[in-house]
Amino acid sequence: MIPAARRRLVVLYAVVAALLLSLGGRLWYLQVMTVGSYASAATQDQVRTVIVPPVRGQILDDAGQPLVENHTSLVVSVNKALVSQQAGGGIGELHRLAALLGMRYALLQEKIRPCTAGVSQPYQPIPVAEQVPAALALQIMENQGDYPGVSAQAQPVTRYVQPYATAAAQMLGYLQPITPQEVAQRHLPVTGFSGVDLVGQAGLERHYDRQLRGTPGTQTLIVNAAGTVTAIRHQASPQAGNSLVTSLNSQLQVDTYKDLTRAIQRAQSEGNPGATSGAAVVMTTTGRILAMASYPTYDPSIWTGGISNRAFKNLFGSAHGEPILNRATQGEYGPGSTFKVTSASAAIADGMSAAGPYSCPGSVTIAGQPFHNWTTQNLGPMSLHTALVWSCDTVFYQIAYQMYLHDHYGANFRASPHAPLQKMQRMELRFGFGRDPGIDLPEQSPGTIPTRQWLYYYWKQYKNYWCKHGNANGSYLQQIAYDDCRTAYQWTPGQAAIAAIGQGYVTVTPLQLARAYAAIANGGTLYSPRVGEALLSPAGKVVQRIRPPVVGHLPVPHWWLRYLTNALQGVITGGTAAQAFAGFPLNRVPIAAKTGTAEIFGGQATSVFASFAPASDPQYVVVVMVPKSGEGADVSAPCARQIWDSIYGLEGHQAVFPDGQAPRKLPGMSATGAITAPPGYQGAP
Repeated sequence: MIPAARRRLVVLYAVVAALLLSLGGRLWYLQVMTVGSYASAATQDQVRTVIVPPVRGQILDDAGQPLVENHTSLVVSVNKALVSQQAGGGIGELHRLAALLGMRYALLQEKIRPCTAGVSQPYQPIPVAEQVPAALALQIMENQGDYPGVSAQAQPVTRYVQPYATAAAQMLGYLQPITPQEVAQRHLPVTGFSGVDLVGQAGLERHYDRQLRGTPGTQTLIVNAAGTVTAIRHQASPQAGNSLVTSLNSQLQVDTYKDLTRAIQRAQSEGNPGATSGAAVVMTTTGRILAMASYPTYDPSIWTGGISNRAFKNLFGSAHGEPILNRATQGEYGPGSTFKVTSASAAIADGMSAAGPYSCPGSVTIAGQPFHNWTTQNLGPMSLHTALVWSCDTVFYQIAYQMYLHDHYGANFRASPHAPLQKMQRMELRFGFGRDPGIDLPEQSPGTIPTRQWLYYYWKQYKNYWCKHGNANGSYLQQIAYDDCRTAYQWTPGQAAIAAIGQGYVTVTPLQLARAYAAIANGGTLYSPRVGEALLSPAGKVVQRIRPPVVGHLPVPHWWLRYLTNALQGVITGGTAAQAFAGFPLNRVPIAAKTGTAEIFGGQATSVFASFAPASDPQYVVVVMVPKSGEGADVSAPCARQIWDSIYGLEGHQAVFPDGQAPRKLPGMSATGAITAPPGYQGAP
């Protein structure tokens, strides 16, 4: 047998060597080897293969500022299944371990308590302490009799760079131990070591998991009958993962989130306690995401080393606003009057005149039902330009009703999944609403466009419930259920009218609204947005450029898009957003925009603002949506103004882009991993 002193040196060497190799960035040496005997029976030797995982790539912003870094350190992990098999359920062992780590026993118990399937599995070793000293790791590995089921190894540790990571938490996503289902679905090798078998479970980490994780290596080991590794027969080094360069700007991301937070807090202070969430999107007119904020957010580092039950409930529970949700891509809200650009476009496509004139009374009666404008005053005859500038609801009610009467009228009353698509809803779909935008994030929602087909399936889904609980002579809700049981598949004049101003069944996500306005701004091209911009190899070479794909074109003439842009400029200079942008240097950055106030039955409205600039040569789009907060001009528009200030360095703000231009070149990366910003740009401070 090896003398104790020498065995101690062998173990210490293995522990330190593992860390040094990992810090070199090329190899994560997983097997902490202790040699128990010089002699072994050759006939009893066995060959075993160990999978060596690669270093995971980083996630960077547009100037090379790291948002997510991956490094290695000595990590202590607990295999709860093995520990629980010890005397007394392992309680004594855990008390000893807590004392050794300088950790409260209650905290250690919290760390190893499994959460739920897909987050951590009870049979997987759970990291409980990171960056432990080599001497402490040695003590654990040398005294396995005192710590069965506890290991100390060089393992990957994810570092979320602050404050940028918290401001972009939902986009970045997180890593968690792989589940058996994911092993089968993704065809991934399993190393068997805690903290290593991590896969992206959300956001960019999930979408680009295959590229970020790299290619595992292998070690072929010779093990004697005592289970001691006696030699390494063969070793194939792993290939480190690629790094993802995004189009996100770190400082703009932080500024956007802060502006959104202040807008929500201001709405609350002004008597809107229900204003507890919101989203903002900043993107180029060619589909690149520059910033995307979702409120509330969270610190993604809570996933590192295993998430506690309390933190898990806070993330996914409604009591804390479900900060895990990316409200920019998943939140579905009424767009209000920002939706009128699609209704006006449908009118033009149907042969109506842009010049009008269209009457704008305080209210109109459609199929015996009154529909009111936002003002009781009769504003007189006007063009579509003026109707957009002043946001006249009654103009669009009348347009919708006229199209309703001449658009396969009989189909509105047939219960059929094959009913023809309404003309106005067809235009809304062509603007990208009612379907996933196809962004490179797993979490996205399609919103709702109430086509006749959608209404039919909606009725089929709830018909049995309505018929069971409906009563023609019952309470108000029972009477509604009774009517819905019989006629909910019908597309009524009232539904057509309110859909034309972005209310009723209509819902959109902030991202959908942003890309629709980008299409108006860029001349009619609809993009599938992208956060990722390029993949860089560990040596710094461009492996792949990521470009937003073109997925459609608006079916309207170019003159109409110029007309729309001119009208949307009028919203800022003399329309519903004029007060919110009073004093703004429009001579330097002319803005085109639309306000929206989506009313909610029995509650406060959703505040919406969609904009692009410079109106003369549009480069960027800014959209803000804050539910239950009030009017678009009062909450979301001032927030968007602050974001525009950050982009261009106006009104006392520092510009995030020199001369208002986002980087056109990628950051550089050397073979040693050193990152350089594109020429003329600096990383976030």
